[in-house]
Amino acid sequence: MILAEKIIQLRKAQGWSQEELAVRLEVSRQAVSKWESMSSMPDIDKIMKLSELFGVSTDYLLKEDASQETACVDEREPLSVREISLEEAGAYLALVEKTSLKISIGIALCILSAIPVILLPIASSQQRIPLEESAAASLGIVILLLMVAAAVTLILSSGMALTPYEYLEKEPIKTEYGVAGIAESKKEMYAPIYKKELLTGIVLCILSVLPLMGAIALGGEWFVSCSVALLLVLVAIGVRLIVRTQCVWESYQKLLEEGDYTRENKAEEKRNEPFTVFYWFLVLAIYIGVSLYTNNWEKTWILWPVAALLFCALLGLKKMLTNK
Repeated sequence: MILAEKIIQLRKAQGWSQEELAVRLEVSRQAVSKWESMSSMPDIDKIMKLSELFGVSTDYLLKEDASQETACVDEREPLSVREISLEEAGAYLALVEKTSLKISIGIALCILSAIPVILLPIASSQQRIPLEESAAASLGIVILLLMVAAAVTLILSSGMALTPYEYLEKEPIKTEYGVAGIAESKKEMYAPIYKKELLTGIVLCILSVLPLMGAIALGGEWFVSCSVALLLVLVAIGVRLIVRTQCVWESYQKLLEEGDYTRENKAEEKRNEPFTVFYWFLVLAIYIGVSLYTNNWEKTWILWPVAALLFCALLGLKKMLTNK
């Protein structure tokens, strides 16, 4: 096992992220990332510090044929750790590349599906198309349903294809020799693309309101409707970029057990699962009960964003109390 693999394995065994290891070594996260992707080698003083941090000898770190038992890594690892082969990791990354495109297109279609319902009735009322208003509204609903059906098909089929790899989000894993180094190297190569597409998507979503503001200033129902449609197009493009690039980026994080997928976060997620299920079923029951009692469905939807914010606050409070 080479030095890069050993650093990754020992870091994971401690439950540290690259940032946490970098702080302990007084280096940047990029330096740790380069060591793990075999782009560079740590200096001898950093190797000495790695030896002290992980409780292993420098011989173990530097010699590829050093016995693993001397590292005492296995004692810190959970008993049930699933091992990922190079073939399995490669198949997973290739599948994510394929399914992320379908999922992002599906979500974009859901956003775009509202456009026919918005434009067709107004176009009919202003005699821009040769259809009665009721027929135009019906046609808009039909197109919406077809687009949503196509979107659901894309999203569900992609989700089912990824089902065999769900354990990457929930269980601690151990990669075979070479897997972590390759994943880290691919992640570093993808980082510029990830930042560019994420930023572009966010900017498009922010700027999407500009046409609507201009149309409101100019006035006219048709212009406002067209600007809403343009807003949805820009949001759909932005969201598609964000979802696709985030799916690919998270696939590397899952294999490397970084970000939201560290062993500590997986264990925390598992502990929170019963509370999460109970909480959202309770919110659903309250929403349905209040909506049926008041018959004010157009306003009771506000319960969902409030419940989401409260959920995040409760999890944050729980984590703060646990750390204390």
